[in-house]
Amino acid sequence: MLEEKEIISEDLRPEASASGSVNKKNFLSGIICGMLVAMCIMGIAIIARHFYVDYKIRKLIEAGAYTEDGSTFRSKLLNEQVASKIKTLESVIDKYYLNEYTTNDLETGIYKGMIDSLGDKYGVYYTVEEIKDAREKSEGVFGGIGAYISYDEESDYCIIAGTMEGTPAEAAGLREGDYIYKVDDIDAKGMDSSEIVQYVRGEIGSTVHLTLIREGSDDPIEVDIVREKIESTTVYSEMMEDNIGYIGITEFDTVTSDQFVEALAVLKGQGARGIVIDLRSNLGGNLDTACDIARNILPKGVIVSTIDKYDNKKEYTCDGEHELDLPLVVLVNKYSASASEVLTGAIKDYGKGRVVGTTTFGKGIVQTVIPLSDGSAVKLTTSAYYTPNGVCIHGTGIDPDVTVEFDSDAYYDKGIDNQLNAAIEEIHKIWEESY
Repeated sequence: MLEEKEIISEDLRPEASASGSVNKKNFLSGIICGMLVAMCIMGIAIIARHFYVDYKIRKLIEAGAYTEDGSTFRSKLLNEQVASKIKTLESVIDKYYLNEYTTNDLETGIYKGMIDSLGDKYGVYYTVEEIKDAREKSEGVFGGIGAYISYDEESDYCIIAGTMEGTPAEAAGLREGDYIYKVDDIDAKGMDSSEIVQYVRGEIGSTVHLTLIREGSDDPIEVDIVREKIESTTVYSEMMEDNIGYIGITEFDTVTSDQFVEALAVLKGQGARGIVIDLRSNLGGNLDTACDIARNILPKGVIVSTIDKYDNKKEYTCDGEHELDLPLVVLVNKYSASASEVLTGAIKDYGKGRVVGTTTFGKGIVQTVIPLSDGSAVKLTTSAYYTPNGVCIHGTGIDPDVTVEFDSDAYYDKGIDNQLNAAIEEIHKIWEESY
């Protein structure tokens, strides 16, 4: 455009005679001719530009970059070839498929398939109903059995990572480490935790049948569990012997930070001389919640940082105004993941407490739920996170300061929690070291 303006400007200059004088009649004629020539040149330039711009837009449309009006980004995927193949598949299904289906089933399958094709094992497409269920869970009330479920890569099955106290899962005898082989006679191999949860949850009063594989048991364990109203109390606390306060956090929901602050205040008010935070089998949850809890423990500084695909870095910080002044031990195991590792990693990096148990899960990535205009939503992995010392624990986990393997026989047969006992011993050691 700049070059065109320069050319037009140059063409409009009046010509001077060799002598330096200008004839008036010739001058007027020259002016008129010059204007006509200029108008022709401008018209030609405008027409040429129109065809050039139209040509460029057409090429972009053909490449799948823009819609016909050139205003919005268009999917590169939805070309004629893909549309034709979808029609062909629909025709084949309609002609040969034995069972009943709806066009909505196929449509949802397309959306879910797109997300599945990314290879993001934490990526999920939520229908309107599914995202509603997910929101209800985050609010703390849903129909379920009260079990924590985690995916085990090595076996390609989900496992029971723990049970809530006083729930149907606990009453049915589900144990940490049980493999979920089938749900209602549906093979569970290859299903991630979100898929299993959709099958396990349901209307209050309905029954779900689980087939479990338990190490040490020769035969599969078949169990029917009646779903009940599950209210997510995510923080449990009590005062143990020697005024050692215990706080167990089962997951990081929006309500968890307030529950933690209340539990900590009550224990301090009762004269707690040390705190054990139990994050075993805590699969994670809300990153902001983990940071809110960390702000009641850590000194001033960075809690965790995230980096997205564009190398944008975001830091979650602590002002240090509520730094914990009591000996602290954090209990973890191989099912402590995500937000649990954010909190554990920050406590360990700052030296605010000792970590006891076994190496954590190793999930150092963050997912974001992105709502869509029709009420559905997608969850995608959007960034990696780093501990205050700049370490990404994804795939490796956090090693404990004191390694203690869980003795399941002692726990289930005798009610002895050997890992918790080890945490209490560490509190005693910290007292002795401070004297």
